[in-house]
Amino acid sequence: MLAEYLPILLFLFVAVAIGVTLLVAGSFLGPSSPDSEKLSPYECGFEAFEDARMKFDVRYYLVAILFIVFDLEIAFLFPWALVFKDIGVTALVAMAIFLGILVIGFIYEWKKGALEWE
Repeated sequence: MLAEYLPILLFLFVAVAIGVTLLVAGSFLGPSSPDSEKLSPYECGFEAFEDARMKFDVRYYLVAILFIVFDLEIAFLFPWALVFKDIGVTALVAMAIFLGILVIGFIYEWKKGALEWE
């Protein structure tokens, strides 16, 4: 019975060994003193250690919401595409309405200038 689990245990052992080896090699071969540009704040556009009540642009959140909407669109489209031939015209019309609403929302955001950075 334990012989059935031997390949799984061997796989886990090899995976852990590779992970530990890469971490150790990275600590020896990687840069030991990163420069000031690498330590500067990124992605959010503002300093990380300032006043918590500071103002920042709301367009960051609009772009994030658009990403989530279109990510969910893809999550709905993949299963639908797999059974496209079996579900009929009703599902085709429903998906067309769904995609139409998303396109209208995208055009609205585009026209409002939410995708433009100053």
